[in-house]
Amino acid sequence: MAVSAKEVKELREQTGAGMMDCKKALSECSGNREDAVKLLRTKGLADAAKRSGRAANEGLVDSYIHAGGKIGVLVEVNSETDFVARNDDFKAFVHDVAMHIAAAAPKYISREDVPADVIEAELSIYKEQAKATGKPENILEKIATGKLDKYFEQICLLEQPFVKDDKLTVEQLLGELVGKIGENIGIRRFVRFELGKDS
Repeated sequence: MAVSAKEVKELREQTGAGMMDCKKALSECSGNREDAVKLLRTKGLADAAKRSGRAANEGLVDSYIHAGGKIGVLVEVNSETDFVARNDDFKAFVHDVAMHIAAAAPKYISREDVPADVIEAELSIYKEQAKATGKPENILEKIATGKLDKYFEQICLLEQPFVKDDKLTVEQLLGELVGKIGENIGIRRFVRFELGKDS
């Protein structure tokens, strides 16, 4: 089902969840905003957004070595308290994120981290590709924007389908953990090394 930008914006303002999560929730709920709010709450994303203003200065740095020592990852995930940092669910999440980074090779945590020049370069390529299809001018922008969204899903950690359950994005997995634990949790930074390649 097609969902308007206005509906997505209104749901985002109501719940504080991310734009893509709001869009997906509305699509899954056939445009019914009340059902979409319930869906987001179930996934913990609405609560996660409310907690996002609270300082998360504790947490863990974890590592993951994969493929016979050919890929290695260091990741820092923050929580509000050291109590949560010692929680088994939190530790498992951090390790799963490190493993996911090794497998999926994201370049950035979120689309907000992608430099503007990278976005512009990709968008111009997608616009040229769209022109080559011969479709009407008013549809070209939508095609290019759609391809840019797919690009973000490939390179942004939070938007990638989680490697252990591709029905969830990493952001949804994070939201579920925040809902369960009741604290602001954030993936702060990561580095991925692959033998013989520049990172």
